[in-house]
Amino acid sequence: MDPRMKNNLGGSTSPYLRQHADNPVHWQQWGPEAMEWARERNVPILLSIGYSACHWCHVMAHESFENGDIAAVMNDNFVCVKVDREERPDIDAVYMNATVAMTGQGGWPMTCFLTPDGSPFYCGTYYPPAPRGGMPSFIQLLEAIAETFANRRGEVDDAASSIVTELARASGGIPYSGAPIDAALLDAAGQAVLADEDLPRGGFGGAPKFPPSALLEGLLRQFERTGSNNILGGLQRTGEAMARGGIYDQLGGGFSRYSVDAEWVVPHFEKMLYDNALLLRFYAHWARRTGSELAARITEETAGFILGDLRTENGCFASALDADTNGVEGLTYVWTPSQLIDALGEDDGRWAAELFRVTDDGTFEDGASVLQLLSDPDDWSRWQKVSDALRAVRKYRPQPGRDDKVVTAWNGLSITALTEAGLALNRPEWIDAARVCAHTLLGLHLVDGRLRRASLGGVVGEPAGVLEDYAALATGLLALYQATGESEWLDTARQLLDLTLDHFADPAEPGSWFDTADFAESLVTRPRDPMDGATPSGASTVTEALLTAAALTEPERASLYAQAVSDSLARATLPLERAPRSAGHWLAVAEASLRGPIQVAVVGDGDLLDAARRLAPGGAVIVAGEPDSSPLLADRPLVDGAQAAYVCRGFVCDRPVTDEAGLALALAH
Repeated sequence: MDPRMKNNLGGSTSPYLRQHADNPVHWQQWGPEAMEWARERNVPILLSIGYSACHWCHVMAHESFENGDIAAVMNDNFVCVKVDREERPDIDAVYMNATVAMTGQGGWPMTCFLTPDGSPFYCGTYYPPAPRGGMPSFIQLLEAIAETFANRRGEVDDAASSIVTELARASGGIPYSGAPIDAALLDAAGQAVLADEDLPRGGFGGAPKFPPSALLEGLLRQFERTGSNNILGGLQRTGEAMARGGIYDQLGGGFSRYSVDAEWVVPHFEKMLYDNALLLRFYAHWARRTGSELAARITEETAGFILGDLRTENGCFASALDADTNGVEGLTYVWTPSQLIDALGEDDGRWAAELFRVTDDGTFEDGASVLQLLSDPDDWSRWQKVSDALRAVRKYRPQPGRDDKVVTAWNGLSITALTEAGLALNRPEWIDAARVCAHTLLGLHLVDGRLRRASLGGVVGEPAGVLEDYAALATGLLALYQATGESEWLDTARQLLDLTLDHFADPAEPGSWFDTADFAESLVTRPRDPMDGATPSGASTVTEALLTAAALTEPERASLYAQAVSDSLARATLPLERAPRSAGHWLAVAEASLRGPIQVAVVGDGDLLDAARRLAPGGAVIVAGEPDSSPLLADRPLVDGAQAAYVCRGFVCDRPVTDEAGLALALAH
């Protein structure tokens, strides 16, 4: 028997792949060996893409991949390849584009059939084990694909060639408008977003509702520039609706991936690191800017969730908590009135049921309810006692699995969020945690000067880092540099950004970025997606990092970075004009760029640094130190021997100020 006729996922660094290591399917990992085997056997590749916290991925695994009869059909007719979309976002992007092009929609699990060279010819998502709702059974699909490949190979090759041609055509960059970012463009983008607001319920558009994390940050920065109460009201309504709804874990902190309804009541229970990092950043900035007690509480609790539930042994952060517990969605989190009474006693149980909107009919399944906190309790001490008691009970329930994979980009987002939140709420221990994470990432994921995408249990995987990995980590390191003054973070960030300019920028289209490096594995197309989604795009994130770094580095390199920012933003004008809800992080970066970005250099000892961090808008660059200790502090003397702050916008600087009132005035104009 061919030694490849076995399941080869057990040694993977992906928890998702390891979840399938006991399947009777002869799963292979992605690579040239699998393609060569498909060529030798003259069979198609069955590519299955998902991730560990995905509910429907688990469903299809239980229904089909653990079924011996279905596995036999798969093994006999295909080379079966399993891919973790979080470990290989490049592969996921290519075949997701193909799936959407063929079916009009995408999602996970993704099921694609490829020729032995990797060209897709038929794609879909979830397939049931028996015909259902107009869908064929998975085994019917397998048999039809195998028969078509064997007997109509010419048609298969023609279809695959046509699809690859279309993918290549669609993967071009956004047209270069040449128009500079201006206030009118950004104001119009903000108003277009608010026109889609679900006013009664918060958020934008209908169900399902995903947290618009980067978009909220962009709107907050627009409020800081314009003072528009309309903008502030929109972001506050959404921020409060999410924080009070079931999408937020009212006992343990942290946000689920999305709400299945328009009211934010019932979540899809998986908790992703990237969502919580991005939302931590937004709520911290909202608390800092407005003094909102709700925003401050959510910041504290979300940071506590990241540090308590997602921190790994080496000080980095795990990717996700599973959507399921023992195969059941929500088992850990939902409550009935009787369960509350059992846990708290009659009086507190009924009080908690009313407070958390736990009803006899339930808001979820089987009469259970997801906890909400639609208004503040009338007695916070009682709420604290009740919450502590319910957490203690919940601790002994079965718990969701955790994906311990450490993803570079998402840890970069966490470094940024923890650092900025630590400054906003005066929590230096959060900055210390970000520092530990950064040290670990650079020691483990930076291999021969290039980033790797992910690690598991202190073992780094082979997949190369993509653009978002370099960009998000560089952004986090620049935040750490501003918070600590430690030059190692700035030096490494500049190394990462220099590499992105050399290997990810499209030399034929200034301002356009590929998501994979020119030294990475070649796929049927080279992915490039500048639009922001659940996470900011690599293109918008690297633009943010370059914008910050340009203010912190020597003139020659700063000019190079600034030109890259200008070119990138010139391509962002079309998304901001035509699809601003899909350009939330571009809005945040553009708002910072429009103001210079604002740079504050503080020399000498005193209280001006704390004032600058409290008063400056999001995206501002703030450093402190002795005169001439860094490029932004060059030629910045003390004033009459006392501390001074220098406020600059782009290449224009105000006169130095020596007190908080003067600083506030300088930042306001």
